[in-house]
Amino acid sequence: MAKGFTPKVVTANALIEGDVVYLTADDRWSRDHAEAELIEDEAHAQLRLLKAECQRQLVVGPYLADARPGPDGPEPVHFRETFRTRGPSNYPHGKQETGRV
Repeated sequence: MAKGFTPKVVTANALIEGDVVYLTADDRWSRDHAEAELIEDEAHAQLRLLKAECQRQLVVGPYLADARPGPDGPEPVHFRETFRTRGPSNYPHGKQETGRV
């Protein structure tokens, strides 16, 4: 029996700054995971990933990450993705410094 599709978000790193970014439903790259488009169809997920891969002037390393619906938008499922939403961990700066964790 085939396993059901797990909802996804498209994530990558911003080419210039290196920040973690997420593709939104209106084709923007956001640093806020909650603004990411939650994709619940496998074919649509592949199309969105292809779109991201064509934006080499903006992002590097796009991939599909598992996510789940949350009260404020998509939420990460795996620890790695939760960790990526918080930014670098060597000292407080960026998202950690502004309290947007």
